[in-house]
Amino acid sequence: MAVRTEEKRERYQMSGWDLSALVPPEPDANGSGSLTPSAADTEELLAELEQNVTAFEGLREEISAQMGQAKLIDALQQYEEISAQVYRLLAYGSLWFSSNTQSPDALTYNNRMQQVMAEIQNRTLFFNLWWKGLDDADAEALLPDADTHEDYRHFLLEMRLSKPYMLEESSERIINLKNTNGVNALVTIYSMLTNRLEFELEVDGELKQMTREEVMAHAYSADPDMRAAAYQCLYKVYKEEAPILAQIYINLVRDYHNENVTLRSYSSPIAVRNLSNDIPYDAVQALLDVARRNAPLFQRYFTLKAKWLGMDKLRRYDIYAPLMESSRDIPYDDAVELVLDTFTRFDLDFAGKAKRVFDDNHVDSEVRKGKRAGAFCATVMPSITPYVLLNYTNKVRDVATIAHELGHAVHSMMAEDHSILTQHSSLPLAETASVFAEMVMNEQLLAEEKDPLVRREILAASVDDIYATVMRQAFFVIFEEDAHRAIQENASPQELERLYFENLQEQFGDSVELSDEFQYEWVSIPHIYHTPFYCYAYSFGQLLVLSLFRRYQQEGDAFKPGYLRMLARGGSARPQEILEEAGIDMTDPDFWQAGFDVIRDMIDELEAMTVS
Repeated sequence: MAVRTEEKRERYQMSGWDLSALVPPEPDANGSGSLTPSAADTEELLAELEQNVTAFEGLREEISAQMGQAKLIDALQQYEEISAQVYRLLAYGSLWFSSNTQSPDALTYNNRMQQVMAEIQNRTLFFNLWWKGLDDADAEALLPDADTHEDYRHFLLEMRLSKPYMLEESSERIINLKNTNGVNALVTIYSMLTNRLEFELEVDGELKQMTREEVMAHAYSADPDMRAAAYQCLYKVYKEEAPILAQIYINLVRDYHNENVTLRSYSSPIAVRNLSNDIPYDAVQALLDVARRNAPLFQRYFTLKAKWLGMDKLRRYDIYAPLMESSRDIPYDDAVELVLDTFTRFDLDFAGKAKRVFDDNHVDSEVRKGKRAGAFCATVMPSITPYVLLNYTNKVRDVATIAHELGHAVHSMMAEDHSILTQHSSLPLAETASVFAEMVMNEQLLAEEKDPLVRREILAASVDDIYATVMRQAFFVIFEEDAHRAIQENASPQELERLYFENLQEQFGDSVELSDEFQYEWVSIPHIYHTPFYCYAYSFGQLLVLSLFRRYQQEGDAFKPGYLRMLARGGSARPQEILEEAGIDMTDPDFWQAGFDVIRDMIDELEAMTVS
């Protein structure tokens, strides 16, 4: 680990983030910056946006199949500028609210920008509908040349994928407005309810009030009683909140089905996410089916882990238990240095881009009441360094979280030469850099560590993380499919709790003892509320990266140029095209099984380790 110095300690202090690259803030009482955006600058940006949207609306009478490529490109440039202005304002509201979900000012601003976005979507909707309404021959004739306008061409082709599911303009307008104060508001309420929660946990004889992040840090404790207490206090609170949270979910699911299956005629709820991700149904089903068949692989691992821990059987409380007792805390500045040093060993440009996130003060790392739980990376536009939210608690696993979210940021920055319309990769490929960054870091730790006990702990922690990213996330999606069907059959919250518990029983088999409070776990999973069926992207990304990382181990530096080119594509090509260039067929079950074979090798290596 890097040696701590005063300069490093000052440089990487835990703090909130600086959002001034989006909208200049109002000075606070002592003259320093704040998160409250400047009212004058906000109104000026809104006025500029209004002017641009009004000009774009003037194209309604001009667009036609005979308009020519030059005029279409001009329209796209106007659309691009409007998108950048909307994203800037929308991102400020979202990031401000994430940093303090209990702030009425942040909520008011965020809600206002959501409403602005809905109105802009409605006023520019005619262009989207016109383009999708063209027949294939007319659309092909207007498509820009790939050599000079690759991003615009891909954006236009991608838009037409949803052509079969579009409604007439008046209906699309109604849905946009309805969502702003309907499902979007319900998701906001879910965030406010869950991020205000406090949990009581006894630590060292003292009863402490904690956030969810602080409680979950104890789920990795070497003390089995502390692990149990952490989960018990967590789900005691979620059990109390479950009646309300379950009703929010049921209504979100009903709305999702009514809009997408009933009105738009998607074949199934998950088909909506598959189209959004531009991933074939066969690929998603192959992934989920192979994951389901490999549940015994992790059951074997959990049985082995019980033996290593001296237990007859793991409890669900114990699946992330460390194999050796450690009270080791890693200060935030040391963690950042460790991650950046590891990235530097892999590639200087990769590390330089990660460092830029800190240099621009685009990281919110503190643990605060009311702050959104978890971690994420938010890419706004190519010209602005991405933002990273962390909840750093000084634990070893938090270091992997830093590497993961910085991987997302680097991925975006690798693609910053693309248009705002094509910079973002699809969700399943969005994990390609983040998970790879974690694996590079773990490999470095293993290479430097000589103590066999510590090496086993590092490797086991890596398998634990892979379980959480692959199997756990895949079974979340399997539950979502079951829950969406059940809700259409008028399932009660209690029936959903039973479905989730059965899902856990299939996942763990006889290898793990399940206690009743885990039936309430599903209401604590933000992704199933925010973005239905999002979670298979984690399984997809992890298994893809396992395959890529094995190539890296075999090929060394020769692997890097092709991998970095893949990241630089961003969302400028279809995922299937990007992967086919790498020789990957995502619809082939054997490809997904190869990822599980890598996991099996890791478990075999762990089992063969001789430690004393």
